[in-house]
Amino acid sequence: MEKGHLPLFLAPMAGVTNSIFRTICKEKGADILTTEFVSADGIMHRNARTRGYVEFTPLERPMGVQLFGGDPERLAEAAQQVIDWVKPDFIDINFGCPASKVVCRNGGSALLRDCPLLEKVANAVVRACAPLPVTAKIRIGWDAASINAVQTAQLLEGAGIRRIAVHGRTKAQGYSGEADWEVIASVAASVLIPVIGNGDIVDGETARKRIKAGVSGLMIGRAAMTNPWIFTEVKAALEGIPYTAPSLEMRWELVRRHCFAEVASKRDERFAMQGMRSRLMAYTRGMPAARPLRSSLSGVGSLMELDTIIASHLSEIPEEAASLEHSSNIV
Repeated sequence: MEKGHLPLFLAPMAGVTNSIFRTICKEKGADILTTEFVSADGIMHRNARTRGYVEFTPLERPMGVQLFGGDPERLAEAAQQVIDWVKPDFIDINFGCPASKVVCRNGGSALLRDCPLLEKVANAVVRACAPLPVTAKIRIGWDAASINAVQTAQLLEGAGIRRIAVHGRTKAQGYSGEADWEVIASVAASVLIPVIGNGDIVDGETARKRIKAGVSGLMIGRAAMTNPWIFTEVKAALEGIPYTAPSLEMRWELVRRHCFAEVASKRDERFAMQGMRSRLMAYTRGMPAARPLRSSLSGVGSLMELDTIIASHLSEIPEEAASLEHSSNIV
């Protein structure tokens, strides 16, 4: 990475950030990638499903594997196994996931309510992984009455965590409301290790505003699901150069490529395309005539069906409308 360059991170997202999607985002400008989270128990079992979560290609480096769990010794052992198994560039600990199925297992954001245990988990994993760096992702607190991100970050720094990503919402918020970048700024000012800001970065303009929080990098999640070019756009904005959004044809070509890669990976066209339906819904956001388009895609089961829908959509949308919908210049 160039000196002085503010790195862009793709946020790990369950069911979304597999190797295929990570590679797409890397090509569009994401600098640092992390696998979707996997439990310590999953690592111990080393089954085919877990292998799909943690494996990556050389093109994806620098690459981290994200783990979650509430048992310090077990998580430390899992981290050691991951290092031996796939040799990542860093291990990331998830202290931020708000999903009930993770929280009920004392993982993710559950540990924001138990800072002594959070500290023990961080200490154990750092010792087990040394000298490999260990990073962490947190939220600003459990709820509005218990915002403790500064305290949490300081504990993690003391435990030897090398970088912290902070999502500017509480566990109780989930993904609703607005991310609180004032708290993220407070965290960045309270520790010496790099703090990565995450939450509501939707375009180049918001990215330029968010770096004023004093962060050492930006993490982008849901916006990348609908538009992987956001990394290109943000880099252009931060460098002060013009950015032109991709044409409708370019967007469809990326969607098509993504689907073909999923079919090739799964070797079952119908199964792969059924799994892509939610991803296709995300990709249509911001496209002209998106509502009827989503209706057409909701039952897609083959690449041929997808090609028919794409051809129909492109033929029905006037070129002028498509270019007006998606053109953007940010200086």
